[in-house]
Amino acid sequence: MTDPKRILMLAVRNKAEALRMAAGLTLLDDCIEVAVWGATPSGPAIDEQLQALDFADVPVSGLAEGDGAAQLAARILESDVVYCV
Repeated sequence: MTDPKRILMLAVRNKAEALRMAAGLTLLDDCIEVAVWGATPSGPAIDEQLQALDFADVPVSGLAEGDGAAQLAARILESDVVYCV
């Protein structure tokens, strides 16, 4: 059996799809983290995925406008796999 990977899902353009993909990745035994670039939109599709991620204890955090690039760089270096959607 392999060691669990640290997966970073970066939600940039299609945030609802990125959240849906992250929820799907919870079926693996890997450590999933979601970072949202900019404001997190609202709506039924987003709320449903956020609830699923919350249930799976997947951290979802925003990247600050001023320091977002530095935060993102640090998270990328800590991750084994990065998906950008």
